[in-house]
Amino acid sequence: MIVKTIEQAIAQLSRLPDADQEQIGRKLLSHVEKLSMLRADIDKGIHSLDAGRGSPLDIEDIGIVDISTGFTRRR
Repeated sequence: MIVKTIEQAIAQLSRLPDADQEQIGRKLLSHVEKLSMLRADIDKGIHSLDAGRGSPLDIEDIGIVDISTGFTRRR
């Protein structure tokens, strides 16, 4: 089953030139692949934690990326 929003997007895409449809299709596939990999990584992390393989985390060791500059800031 395709979600209504995706159906609407596909209908609008079908009115674009073939080259634009191809480019958008490639970007969408790339995005979906990245989401799938992220979900797999999250599942691995959850299973690792459930198996007791987690360790304490020191929040000070985590770098925070400033999206306005792209630089990592350490607290």
